[in-house]
Amino acid sequence: MITVHHLENSRSQRILWLLEELGVEYRIVRYPRDKSTGLAPPELLAVHPLGKAPVITDGDVTVAESGAIIEYLADRYDDGRLRPAEGTPERLAYTYWLHYAEGTFMPLMILSLIMRRIASAPMPFFVKPVARGIVAKVRSGYLDPNLERNLAFMESSLAGSDWFCGDRMTAADIQMSFAVEAAAVRADLRDNRPRLADFLERIHARPAYRAALEKGGPYQLLG
Repeated sequence: MITVHHLENSRSQRILWLLEELGVEYRIVRYPRDKSTGLAPPELLAVHPLGKAPVITDGDVTVAESGAIIEYLADRYDDGRLRPAEGTPERLAYTYWLHYAEGTFMPLMILSLIMRRIASAPMPFFVKPVARGIVAKVRSGYLDPNLERNLAFMESSLAGSDWFCGDRMTAADIQMSFAVEAAAVRADLRDNRPRLADFLERIHARPAYRAALEKGGPYQLLG
């Protein structure tokens, strides 16, 4: 049986969702975050040398990284519902979005989180103007323009269909779910990105998503 090493408030929630969509039996081993650092506990080092989640074990096989896990599960357990056929435009889009979520968009969200924490961190009064000035420069010169460009790109990609790879949901949409949820923490998508907001409503209404949430527990993304 597949074991999901499930870190609270993390990307591992979407692995549970994928397994529910696939109808594959699994068990969950839960890990709390360190209360002082917010990081994964050292127990995860016994599962994978980087000590991060998500990680799955499937018999003697251990797989880490969200995209790699999704590819492994789709290769082994999907019956064609969650992966477009080889050689189609939808399959090319599937591969793109599967890697875009973590390779392009999430680093921007992590940088945004770091900038917010720096700006609000306790520090000597004479350092605050310098730190906040640096944060403002990073935001205006790099972070905010790139976030807006990417959000506009994601929004426009849903102009012709409900899903990122065409007319039906795929595992790439599951991969993208965390990215769109992270964006929704930063700003109200309904005001300026209604297609992305609708995407979230669609995925949150899926029975498999709700079942995964019930089994994995509610989670809150870092704002």
